This record gives sequence, C-alpha cells and structure tokens, in this order.
Amino acid sequence: MSSYDNKKFIFKIALIATLGGLLFGYDTAVISGAEQSLQKYITADYGSFVHGITVSSALIGCIIGGILSSNISKSLGRKKSLQVAAVLFTISAILSGYPEFLFFDTGESSLGLLIMFNIYRIIGGIGVGLASAISPMYISEISPSSIRGRLVSWNQFAIIFGMLVVYFVNYGITFGQPQKWVDLIGWRYMFMTEAIPAVVFFVLLFLVPETPRYLILVNKDKDALNVLNKIYSSSEHAKKVLNDILSTKSKTKEIKAPLFSFGKTVIIIGILLSIFQQFIGINVALYYAPRIFENLGVGSNTSMMQTVVMGLVNVIFTLIAIIYVDKFGRKPLLIIGSTGMAIGMIGMSVLTANGVFGIITLIFMVIYTASFMMSWGPIIWVLLSEIFPNRIRSGAMAIAVAVQWLANFTITSTYPFMMDISGTMTYGFYAAMSILSGIFVWKFIPETKGKTLEELETIWQKDKKVKTTSDNVEPPVFTESIQDRS
Repeated sequence: MSSYDNKKFIFKIALIATLGGLLFGYDTAVISGAEQSLQKYITADYGSFVHGITVSSALIGCIIGGILSSNISKSLGRKKSLQVAAVLFTISAILSGYPEFLFFDTGESSLGLLIMFNIYRIIGGIGVGLASAISPMYISEISPSSIRGRLVSWNQFAIIFGMLVVYFVNYGITFGQPQKWVDLIGWRYMFMTEAIPAVVFFVLLFLVPETPRYLILVNKDKDALNVLNKIYSSSEHAKKVLNDILSTKSKTKEIKAPLFSFGKTVIIIGILLSIFQQFIGINVALYYAPRIFENLGVGSNTSMMQTVVMGLVNVIFTLIAIIYVDKFGRKPLLIIGSTGMAIGMIGMSVLTANGVFGIITLIFMVIYTASFMMSWGPIIWVLLSEIFPNRIRSGAMAIAVAVQWLANFTITSTYPFMMDISGTMTYGFYAAMSILSGIFVWKFIPETKGKTLEELETIWQKDKKVKTTSDNVEPPVFTESIQDRS
C-alpha cells in the first residue's frame, strides 16, 4: 500500500460497498432453505418444471439488472445506483415473504399468487444484477491502484459470505421446529430477514462518497478532488491523481472498435467460460442444497446443518483462490478445480445409482463445492476482466455476463425436472461438464498471470488493425482556480 493512502477511510468505504456483494449472495442463496416449502404451498399444482422456474425466477431479474446497470450507473452515479439496488432488495425480501399482500388470502394457493411471488423475486433479482455489476465498479473506481485488486476481491468474498450467513439464518429458523411450521411460516422469515442487511446497506451508503471518476465524468472536478483528498493523505498526490484522470478523459479518442475486431475466438471463449461456470452445476448445489441432502437420506434439520458446513467450505476455499490466483496462475487452478468437481459429481452419481447414502455423500459434495470455490467461482471473473481487449471490453463483458445469468437460469430451473427423470443422470451430466471444462481450459485458455492487458491484447490481434484517430490537444490540468464545468 502506498504511503499516500488513507487506509482507514479507504477500508471503510470499500467495506460498505461490499455489502452489495453480501446481499447478492444472500438473495441468490436464501431460496435454498425455502424451496421445498414453496413447492408445497405455491407450486404444488403445477409440476416440477414450474417449480424449477419459480426457484430460479430471480435470475430473470438478474439478467434485466445486469443489462440496465450500465445506463443506471451513468445517469444516477455509482452510489445512488447501489441505493436503488438496496431498495429493490428490501421490497423483494418483504413481499416474497408475504406474497399475499393486498391481493390474496393467506393460506390459499392460486395461479395469481404464483405469478406475484415470481414478480417479487424478479424485483430482487434486478437488485442482484445491479449489485453484481456496480459494487465491484464502485470499489475499483474508489481504490488506489496499489490495492485495487485486493479490494475488488473482497466483493467476491462478500458474495460467498452472504451465502454462508443465509445458510446459518435458515438453519436457525428451522432448528427445533416441526416441518409443518416451516412450511406455513418459517419460509417467510427466511425471505424477510434479507430486509435487515438491505436497509443497513441503504443507510450506510449515505456515509460514502461518489467515486471521483464518476464525478469527473459529470464535470464535478472540485467534488472529485475533495474525495481524492480523503483517499490520499497528501493533497499534492490527490491533485496528481485528479490530473491523471482528467488526462485520460480528454485523451485522444479512438474510433470505437467493432465487437469482432479481434476475431470471433475471444468472444466465443468468453461466452463458453460463462456457460461452463454454470453448466457444471454449482448453483444447483447452492440453491437446492437442503433438498439434495434430504434426497440422499438425511433429515431436514441435518440437511440444513450440512448446508452450513458447505457454506463454511465455500468461504475457506474462496480465500484460497484470492491468495493464490496471482501465485499459481489462472489455468492451473481452473484445471485442478475441474478435476475436483468431476470427482465430486462422479461420486454423487455413483452413490445415487447404488442407493448408498450417509456422510460419504457430504464428503463428495464438499469436494465438489470446494473445488469450484477455489477455481471457477472467483477466477472466471478475473479472466473475463483480462482476456477482452480494451477497445471491445465493455461490449464483450456485457455479452459474457448476460450469457452467464441465462445459463444460470437454464441449469437451475431444469434441475427438479432432471431429478424426476434420474438423479444418476443429473449428477453425471454435471460431472461431464466438469471434465469438458477442464479440457476447454487446457486447450484454449491462455495464461494471463503476470501479463499486462496490452500484452494480452496481442494474443487476439488480427492482421487488420483497428483504425484510430488522434487530436493533438493538450490535456487540461486542474488548478485551484478551475471551477466545476457545466
């Protein structure tokens, strides 16, 4: 860390921003404890396919939120956009827990209730989509370059930690309670508890500033300097950073490169990375964990406890990835992760086929989730931010992220239907995807460790060059006399 950095202020605002990641994880995993009760109360009359859609409906909102995040963050700013996400989280938490609000009688299932529940979950999903894009953006734009990577990594850790928190919350709600109470009331508490961290997030965001880069984007240079003076202990260094940002903003502009300027390969690779990250089945393990353990022969309370164990494993192995991704490299960790996931899912498939259950099932599930969390979980986000050349990064990232949420929705919504056909086949499919993902990385993914983004760009550079144009204009320099520009 630079001697100029104001550590206390930087860590405070980064910690608040990571609550967006925590809510991301909380919202996506809260369904794991409630989904069986929802099947009895809301989706019982509509079959496993509709139940799978209901469990996954928040992901529709994630796709919408991801698409909207760019325009919302540009028009409202990063800070206010996160507050919008916090409001959406709160609304979704309360109304998902009480979907009968205004329109229906409690205890009576209907098609209308099913539709409204899904709408409320989609609202929360939009919040997830916004937070998944804007929380890391905020942290990146507020952080000094010397610690940016570490601070952005906190957001990934916060997502996994949010999942762990909700596993504990769900376990606490169901502990010692009869299943009938859980099916009538307990599942409501699971959703409603999310409103607590969501409100805390909304309030704490009033304590953080807008990012200096956004302030400069909207011509509020003095406000940007005020924020930089809080980030850096040296006012001279703050002015230097401000002038660097101003220089970048006014720098000679390149003609926007078409999406396929560097060929189709890099785009296809980004898309396949996103698809494999979901088709290996991780979100099935996260969303349906209690059901999986019950299907494998344990009681409801024990299944909730085993879900907590999985959550702890997720946190520990995500930390391992954060620590070693720059030491071992991306490819080795991804290949090791694919191997471990394949072993875990092959074990689950064989156990299901032979009706062998018990502690051994938990061991194979832990091998699977641990392997994912140390590899395909955090590292795919690192790779996607690195492999796309600068001139097409925003467009290519938008496609990759949209595909990722769509793949997530597809694999999660089809799980109940696939399990109705064959549990052995279902886990075998995820094992096959894990094997293919490792082969894909081995054959097609370049190692990005230790390379600059410009060096990585040469991998995809084609013979035809992207045309650029330059204006020989001196960049502006901020002085005390400069006023905010209108």
